[in-house]
Amino acid sequence: MTRTISLRSLASPVLWVAVLFVVLLFGMPQLGPVFGWAFPEVSPPVFARDSFVTLFLSHAGLVALASLIATLLGIGLAIFVTRPAGRDLRPILNALATIGQTFPPAAVLALAVPALGFGPRPTVVALFLYGLLPIIENAITGLEGVPAAVRDAAQGMGLSAWQRLRDVELPLAAPAILAGVRVSVTIAIGTATIGSTVGAVTLGTPIFDGHAASKIPFVIQGAVLVALFAILTDMLFARLERRLRIPSVGPGA
Repeated sequence: MTRTISLRSLASPVLWVAVLFVVLLFGMPQLGPVFGWAFPEVSPPVFARDSFVTLFLSHAGLVALASLIATLLGIGLAIFVTRPAGRDLRPILNALATIGQTFPPAAVLALAVPALGFGPRPTVVALFLYGLLPIIENAITGLEGVPAAVRDAAQGMGLSAWQRLRDVELPLAAPAILAGVRVSVTIAIGTATIGSTVGAVTLGTPIFDGHAASKIPFVIQGAVLVALFAILTDMLFARLERRLRIPSVGPGA
């Protein structure tokens, strides 16, 4: 059994994507000769203004902060508009969230920079606005998808409104909510690259520096790491989502 599990783990695409990402993240400078051979006119052949580990940590921090705020606020708003007191505000919430996502992130940055200055803060604002809609939509779908019979049974057991939400509705809605968070975070990873245009340190820094200086290797290095980061994160969320969707099986089943 242990050997079967080990072989299954070794065959997991998540493992190999993670290994490739870590190897490139730490070992990109060692690929200098390869990039030098492919692009002999570019010197240096590997982006060296910041380490790729530093770029990744800053990039991941911006995504994590914006996604955390969007998740907490998005779920909170979804809970509010699915209660009797907030149902009338649902169309307004949907309209505002839709506007937030359809508004180009570059335009959000342009508007936020005069108020917040250059650096990570306007990037967090753009990522937050851009990632809010999928979380709100999926959270509402998940909460409204809880069967009425389950709600009635919980109420019949004497559970309070808060207990029904905490112990019944949120656990049943968790897969749908996580699916929204998954989409939001994946979008944020790609969108965060444009934060480098306003002074944020991200994996987009070598991409924009490469474009500005006509150094294609820099663009390739940054783009590959951003893509692997997004793919790996999406795969991890997909695995967690599958676990939430699998019903628990008791010993006697």
